[in-house]
Amino acid sequence: MTATQPVAGPGIEASEQPGVTGATSGGVMAGGRKPGGDTRETLYFALRNPKVVIGAVVVLGFLLVGLIGPAFLRFAPMDYAGPPMAPPSADFPFGTTTFGQDVFAQFVAGLRSTFLVGLLGGGVSAVIGMAIGFVAGYRGGLIDELLNMLTNVVLVIPGFVVLIIINAYLGVRSVPMQALYIGVFSWPWVARAVRAQTLSLRTRDFIDLAKLSGVGVGTILRREVAPNMYSYLFMTFVLLFGGSILTAASLDFIGLGPTNAMSLGLMMNQAVQWSALHLGLWWWFIPPGLGITLIVGSLYIMNVGLDEVFNPKLREM
Repeated sequence: MTATQPVAGPGIEASEQPGVTGATSGGVMAGGRKPGGDTRETLYFALRNPKVVIGAVVVLGFLLVGLIGPAFLRFAPMDYAGPPMAPPSADFPFGTTTFGQDVFAQFVAGLRSTFLVGLLGGGVSAVIGMAIGFVAGYRGGLIDELLNMLTNVVLVIPGFVVLIIINAYLGVRSVPMQALYIGVFSWPWVARAVRAQTLSLRTRDFIDLAKLSGVGVGTILRREVAPNMYSYLFMTFVLLFGGSILTAASLDFIGLGPTNAMSLGLMMNQAVQWSALHLGLWWWFIPPGLGITLIVGSLYIMNVGLDEVFNPKLREM
């Protein structure tokens, strides 16, 4: 799974994106209705949807551990805290590494880095992709062709390979910089999907009325187009969030992660490097691997549930 395509392959339009459906499924609201009037209704069905609830509980649970966990730690992630290779116990819930480092302290620090890279990487790609998609879909013509050309150029670039090269030649790698690089190569499929949705919206009557009122393009996109795609955009960000986490974990695992911070992928890298599997130190590599799996898996499950919530045809009454 590459940085440019968290879920869908290149060339797939909005209605074909798995987990992010088209205009009839939580994307464009029929008749130009603005979200907000049915916020309570959406919340009601979201709380009744087991996929959304379970996914949100798992993700928020890990987030809570990452936020409040440091307050209960006695040691820093890289401190030599206790006896080497100690199994899980009351003093060390996740045991220790071959150097006596507290695995739970590393796990908590890794969770913070994981959510940070997901938030920043997903945010950067969402901003770039949505901005290009909105402008290309609404303006059309030469601007649309130029932006489509730019999107296609970035699509064919092997983003993960470029990320490996960039990270390999950086002296000091940080979580924010890693997230920035991931975001820069993750937006093309978002731009194509948002462009397709915007194309279907720009011919609606309420858009024509906004044009006749004399408001600018930016105002129309901000007040008329975007509000009718809030549910779609939110689901897109969920996919970008999970894709950024997975890409960062892959880079960390091959040794190209942050050099000044702990991450879940780096924990697995160190476990493999110091033969944790051969030594039977399962408590060193299972927690980070299971953490990444549960977080990313829960995000995608939650996205499926959100599709059912936002699409009245799929709701379970």
